[in-house]
Amino acid sequence: MKARERAPATYEDLLKVPDHMIAEILDGDLEVSPRPGARHTRNASVMHGDLCARFDGPPDGPGTPGGWWILFEPELHLGADVVVPDLAAWRRERMPEIPDVAFFTLAPDWVCEVLSRGKERAVRVRKMPIYAREGVGHAWLADPVAKVLEVMRLEAGRWVVVGAFAGDERVRAEPFDAVELDLGRWWLP
Repeated sequence: MKARERAPATYEDLLKVPDHMIAEILDGDLEVSPRPGARHTRNASVMHGDLCARFDGPPDGPGTPGGWWILFEPELHLGADVVVPDLAAWRRERMPEIPDVAFFTLAPDWVCEVLSRGKERAVRVRKMPIYAREGVGHAWLADPVAKVLEVMRLEAGRWVVVGAFAGDERVRAEPFDAVELDLGRWWLP
């Protein structure tokens, strides 16, 4: 393994990044990316709305399965890594209340990364291993250009693809498979 040539990035380094950028610390490196474009933002926003309408509430709420807290771009401090997934969710049985904090140290049960130009490599090569190490049970990768949703489950420390869906399919995707989701709503034409 190659010796590190510079000191690991610190949270102070992250705080110096301008507000119009997204900053993360992955494996000791400061990873900075521009705010996402319209296609990415709309994809994440509609997914968030669809999932919140059905799952972000008390378990077995009126007409919905509920049982989750679903957040948009939460800052996660997972060991020495600081990651900001597009969406993350915790089962209410693991996190009964949302703490009033700037960042979370409890790994979520599910994350979703919307893939943008230049972001895919960092997500697949750097962030997904962090999520696996921390025991995140499910991950979705959404590609708003290709209009593809890839659904993964963590099994024995490895990501297993349990489904890949495209276009305007209606799907049941783990861990939110209690209801059917209309992928066609998520993508811009």
